[in-house]
Amino acid sequence: MTGYDERPWLAAYPPGRRPHLRREFATALDLFESAAATAPDGPALHYFDQTLTWSQVDAAAAALAALLVARGFAPGDRLALCLQNDPAFVIGLVAAWKAGGTAAPLSPMSTTGELARSFGNVEPSALLVLEDLYLDRIRPVLATGTTSVRVVVTVSPLDGQHTADPRIFAGSTRLRPADTVDLTELIAAYTSAPPLPDSPERRVGPSDVAVLAATSGTSGPSKDAQITHANLAFSAQVYRDWTGLSAGEPILALAPVFHVTGLVGGVVLAMLTASPLVLTHRFHAGVIAEATRRHRPVFCAAVITAYIALAEDPDVRAADLESLRLRYSGGAPIDPEIADRLEEQLGGYIHNIYGQTETSSPSHAVPPGTRSPVDPESGVMSVGVPVFDTDVRVVDDDGNDLPVGEIGELVTMGPQVIPGYWRDPIATAETFSGGALHTGDVGFMDADGWFYVVDRKKDQINAAGYKVWPSEVERVLATHPDIEEAAVIGIPDEYRGETVKAFVVPAAGVDLAPAEVIAYCRDRLAAYKYPREVEVLTALPRTATGKILRRKLR
Repeated sequence: MTGYDERPWLAAYPPGRRPHLRREFATALDLFESAAATAPDGPALHYFDQTLTWSQVDAAAAALAALLVARGFAPGDRLALCLQNDPAFVIGLVAAWKAGGTAAPLSPMSTTGELARSFGNVEPSALLVLEDLYLDRIRPVLATGTTSVRVVVTVSPLDGQHTADPRIFAGSTRLRPADTVDLTELIAAYTSAPPLPDSPERRVGPSDVAVLAATSGTSGPSKDAQITHANLAFSAQVYRDWTGLSAGEPILALAPVFHVTGLVGGVVLAMLTASPLVLTHRFHAGVIAEATRRHRPVFCAAVITAYIALAEDPDVRAADLESLRLRYSGGAPIDPEIADRLEEQLGGYIHNIYGQTETSSPSHAVPPGTRSPVDPESGVMSVGVPVFDTDVRVVDDDGNDLPVGEIGELVTMGPQVIPGYWRDPIATAETFSGGALHTGDVGFMDADGWFYVVDRKKDQINAAGYKVWPSEVERVLATHPDIEEAAVIGIPDEYRGETVKAFVVPAAGVDLAPAEVIAYCRDRLAAYKYPREVEVLTALPRTATGKILRRKLR
């Protein structure tokens, strides 16, 4: 017995929460259809001055699904979604399910080459895409004739709203590519079109893949995670039941909806609770604050960089965000000092939530109203405790359980763990074993069942036989008054095998000398830990959700 079998984390559960969930829905489509049936005239999507009801979203998705089927979309086919936080994303997601297929969100920030690779991996038969993205980056890919796309449906971010807020849409116009189907026109014409035929073979089941979601790719090439309908339905219910979110309470889409956090903790959660989802196309701190004042959302989940951007915008006040009583941050552990500063500036405590694309979002969370403990030795803030029906262990390199407090790899088991990667049996076999996910994250559990993430396993630096975790060095760099942000990697070294290199972004107006940074770290770290090289950058490379891309630094 090493402490995990006793599940000490249950003592931290919110009052009235039991260890097991009674699952209400088998598929994500079931929970959407429940919202459309129980609250047909209730607000589903707020998008600037436009509001769509659940029945309107249902009808729009049915129109798109009918077109897909008419164009040969077969059960199990993929509909690629190249969109921002737009109503069309929700419509496309549901349409794919209604047609018996899978949605494949692709980042709208992707380059032409990255999109071409995604099309080759996912092999979508249909595409729902923003007009400008189609014209600039996707039409050249489709023109090669090498993709599987048979029909393209385009949307404008101006569709359905009249504000055209210049902070978001400066210079935007409707482009209406002639070689595509326009979603607005399609929906308008659907009232006179034949309904989608009721076909049992198109009815999705719990084990069917609902979404192919790209992993973050922070330490290597991105993979496509097969998130099933059962995964989505379970994880959305975890968010609701863990936080105590009530039916109809508005939700702010602060994270990108094409990422697993925004998808599950935004779109699918809103379906489950029949709540209006507040969408703003893309992140702009002032626009977010204004939308929050207008629509009074109660819940949001996003990476910590989004909250930092809100705090640093001079036009955003704590009073603008007062309706947000449930604030969660995922993607990366929060530095305790940053958490304290954000609580003071934004007027509310930000709870940690932890998970991966492979766990269809949450595997750990901090209970609402509870402050996350900080490990006194490392200074790391806990990411939370395992959520309902979830078991987590910390293991060594041979897969053996480590004692409480010892650092190793986190291995997660639960209904939110996906079955594997799309068309990648080797990576699936390496990452998943007996239904357990080897997360690649390194951390430990304390005696009370709280978990702490130290770093990514692949990012560990081996300097002359000594282990160095980049996060430990980065925490020291974060205390330097002239450093805005920093990232650390290992680089080859003839003497040590590997040594530490730091990339730093100086504060505005500061001329930062690498030698001074090295000296600062040498006074505060063991000899094998302080960086031997420092490179000054204007910005660190990040994913769309704010994670640092160390592989690009390498």
